[in-house]
Amino acid sequence: MKSYLLFRIIKSVYSRRSRVSGWAILGGVLIATSFCTGTLAQAASPSEEVRPLFTFESVLGKARKLAQQPFTETKDVSEFLRGITYDEWRNIHFKPESALWEGEKIPFTVQFFHPGMLYNRTVKVNIVGTERISEVAFLKDFFHYGQNDLQEKIPDNLGFAGFRIHYPINTKDYYDEVAVFLGATYLRAVARNQQYGLSARGLAVDTALSRGEEFPYFKEFWIVKPAPGANEIVVYALLDSKSVTGAYRYVVKPGKETVMRVKSTLFMRDTVVKLGIAPLSSMFFYGETINQRPTDDFRPEVHDSDGLMIAFRSGEWLWRPFTNYRTLQIYSFEASNPVGFGLVQRDQDFNNYQDLEARYDLRPSVWISPTNSWGDGRVELIQIPTDNEMNDNIIALWAPKAPPKAGQSLSLSYTLTWHSADGARPPNGRVVATRTERGRVERSKKFIIDFAGKQLESFSPDKPLTAIVTVDERTRLLEQQLYKNRITKGWRLVFQILPEEENSLDRVLPPRRTPIELRAFLKDGNNAVTETWSHAFYPD
Repeated sequence: MKSYLLFRIIKSVYSRRSRVSGWAILGGVLIATSFCTGTLAQAASPSEEVRPLFTFESVLGKARKLAQQPFTETKDVSEFLRGITYDEWRNIHFKPESALWEGEKIPFTVQFFHPGMLYNRTVKVNIVGTERISEVAFLKDFFHYGQNDLQEKIPDNLGFAGFRIHYPINTKDYYDEVAVFLGATYLRAVARNQQYGLSARGLAVDTALSRGEEFPYFKEFWIVKPAPGANEIVVYALLDSKSVTGAYRYVVKPGKETVMRVKSTLFMRDTVVKLGIAPLSSMFFYGETINQRPTDDFRPEVHDSDGLMIAFRSGEWLWRPFTNYRTLQIYSFEASNPVGFGLVQRDQDFNNYQDLEARYDLRPSVWISPTNSWGDGRVELIQIPTDNEMNDNIIALWAPKAPPKAGQSLSLSYTLTWHSADGARPPNGRVVATRTERGRVERSKKFIIDFAGKQLESFSPDKPLTAIVTVDERTRLLEQQLYKNRITKGWRLVFQILPEEENSLDRVLPPRRTPIELRAFLKDGNNAVTETWSHAFYPD
């Protein structure tokens, strides 16, 4: 289980850049300089046509060739650095004045992460200019080591753990950190006025299987130098792993919604059981779905995401609110050629968190929308029990029904949209709260579901809406009521269920009992006016 608990990166606060530095080329390798002459920006004038020296086909050829070679494990960070503490690693700061393209008239800069602790691999980072492709060389002078007595022990040619992209997303005068590529195939981003939360990954292999998860990693990057006035930046990545190699292109466009257009091709070295496409990782400790907080804490809710949302080809939208059960939970939703899916932080009311430091109300949601045909498959949701907020315990991914076999390839494209849950998804009514309490008869359970949305708010209290509630055959629906919430202007559905009696095996081995699946949505005549609420309930 420990292998599924994902380390959570806390965003560092950087001082505003104060002086100009440049990047010069020596022996085909980029090195830092303390002056602004000889930079890559001067290789071509702004009026010249930029012809790419490196394209997706370039990294595609490298991935195809790599797949034909035996996999070689590369963890090249010394034991000394792997053994430093989180506080020691966090105290190593990249110098903002040494950022790539600092001082040039380009709306993007790039900073780099120092290896150590969990980051036991270095990645090769190349810059694609108008005339040459150059590797960025590691220099200790790029970093402040703080109070750590580490600098003398660091080799001169160490390499980087990853990088972060900066762009003036909130104001035109300050370059905010907008995206991070760090560790395995993990990446994170924010939209305007947000703070980091959940993570995306390039690929997941055999997640939550007894055979153990395989973690592919990006071993090399190519960052295309943007032109002056550009509003997006292109990153190519080469993926490697025991079972698969891959070519990736990320086109990152920061803004009110930060959009990443992703193009990928995988080459299978070996056959895997589960291939996780566009995986997302997040944290849910507790929220309104949990009546008793699992810890003595003043905060009403603690989570980066509060539900999974799926849009099916049939036109149905589904909402699955999160819980934090005591055992591992894995749920599958058949979704061939899905319209989209994502992890959502739907609750953005500060009053429901009261955390001035973590600001969970500012965490992004991520929506994944395929841009080519994905074929038959399913969206899988994995919920891992957690007793704190430091571990990512929520995983969502799309798994093809028949993953490619050894020697085969798979090409998939999609868009990652980092956004605020503003009601645009889904287009109709949505669930804004799921609450429960003990029912009026022994062993019964009451569910209180609040729906909201512009159309629902426009309906008068006497509108003859219908609630469709579905329970499985092991459960009896005792009663249900639907009425206008005159305070919020939305609608509230209340219903009670009575699970069947436990048998002797359930009483002896309660974790063996399967959950009760519940569904509900609202209709106006024959038309659905809300998404479908979907919930797995475990009787006490």
